[in-house]
Amino acid sequence: MSDLSLKNDGFNPPDVAPSFRGEGAAHPFMGRWPRLAPDVFLAPGAQVIGDVEIAARSSLWYNVVVRGDVCHIRIGRGTNIQDGSVIHVTRATHATIIGDDVLIGHMAMIHGCEIHDHAFIGLSTIVMDGCVVEEDGMLAAGSLLPPGKVIGRGELWMGRPARFVRKLAAEEIAAHREAPKGYAELAGLHADSLAVAGSSGGT
Repeated sequence: MSDLSLKNDGFNPPDVAPSFRGEGAAHPFMGRWPRLAPDVFLAPGAQVIGDVEIAARSSLWYNVVVRGDVCHIRIGRGTNIQDGSVIHVTRATHATIIGDDVLIGHMAMIHGCEIHDHAFIGLSTIVMDGCVVEEDGMLAAGSLLPPGKVIGRGELWMGRPARFVRKLAAEEIAAHREAPKGYAELAGLHADSLAVAGSSGGT
């Protein structure tokens, strides 16, 4: 997985409120602000709290919550976290680390785990403490990945509890890898639309 440390000059220091696109909100916890690349999109209702770092081109959609209070959260470049999802941690033991170009579907619950580059987490899934989803791994919609489980590279898991189903085909992996570009473009359109509405007073 790529280095998720944010070394670019554009990122705010941890004691300064960040700038970003969209009408979501960033909040400090115990004096520490989230650190966001300036082009991160936070849709209205999105909330980012505490020790969170989000790299360039990533988007958090309507009513997403990313709460880095009792441990840290890192989100890489070009990652898309869709409406209503919740990202949290376990006190002092399990941070949440999400890589580059990850797709996380609507209403997912991501807790104290690692999700590597190009992974696909389906809508209404639950990923629990200590889990790892390796590069190009996929958790199917509605599945629950129990604590400590590892989805291997390019594997599809499904069910409650989730179990290995099969290896993904090369064509499926290629489609998953292409999808974040579309979401980045769509996030730009939403950001522009919100800016236009704001400048016109919402009329």
